[in-house]
Amino acid sequence: MKKTHIFAIALLAVLGSLATGLATKYALRVTAASRLAVPRKPVSLHAGRQQDSSGDSDDDSDEAPKVIRFANNAGPIPPFLVNDLEGRAISTAELRGKVVIVSFWATWCPPCREEIPEMIELANRYGDKLQIIGVSEDDDASPEEVREFAANEKINYPIVMGRYGISSEFGEVPALPTSFLVDTTGKVVQKHVGLYPIAVYDAEIRALLGEHIDIPIETFADEGQIFLKNAANATSLPGVDFKGLTAAQKRVALKRMNTEICMCGCKMTLAQCRINDPSCSTSQKLAAQVVRQVAGSHPAAAASAVR
Repeated sequence: MKKTHIFAIALLAVLGSLATGLATKYALRVTAASRLAVPRKPVSLHAGRQQDSSGDSDDDSDEAPKVIRFANNAGPIPPFLVNDLEGRAISTAELRGKVVIVSFWATWCPPCREEIPEMIELANRYGDKLQIIGVSEDDDASPEEVREFAANEKINYPIVMGRYGISSEFGEVPALPTSFLVDTTGKVVQKHVGLYPIAVYDAEIRALLGEHIDIPIETFADEGQIFLKNAANATSLPGVDFKGLTAAQKRVALKRMNTEICMCGCKMTLAQCRINDPSCSTSQKLAAQVVRQVAGSHPAAAASAVR
């Protein structure tokens, strides 16, 4: 074989190896992003129903929700005092009287990038009546890099770095983007996981500001849909069949699911994982196992277990 052919083959092998390495690195990055990013039309966490946002039209009226849902047992926004990327202090004490959107996002998250123009438009549309706070979950980026990104995107609302404390205050950010909606009294009334049409936020903001809207408003009890700690109050869980259990046995099963940790790696309880990710096959199998075990227990033992 000629030397030129040998050299060409060797060169191709090296290039192929480099390409494979880069592809693997990129694939890992995409996998991580896909795990955290949520599709355009996610399953809503409004009392277990699916958000009706049919149609991909840019017209807000085409994507307006048929029903607005707010928690009737809404808890207060977690208190925080942080500096934004410009060094300005932001505290919960200054937010009263405004509707607030606390948006968790990252520069590497494609749906987050798509959502930014919507947030910019909302900030322009409502002015002082609305305060959007972007919480960057960029663990690998410096504040300077995030500030440069925000400037390039012309973001017109404050950005804070999540790792400086605010992320731990909220605690439950299962995917990106995730936005917490706060009413004018400082209560967290809704949480949106994934990318939602701007018309959904617009309708909710108008409702919270007391403006007239032709969309019915319903309420639901937060049993983990907003704050996962409230999963302990849930009387049912997505994908878990409690049929055949007595009332006492069901309480035992729910108690176990709120104490036993899911083995999928999420570090949540079984109940929290079922609420946070109904597609998780691990928590579904473990929850079903708990139900079978409790169903096989003696009723008297079940009754004493919940005392």
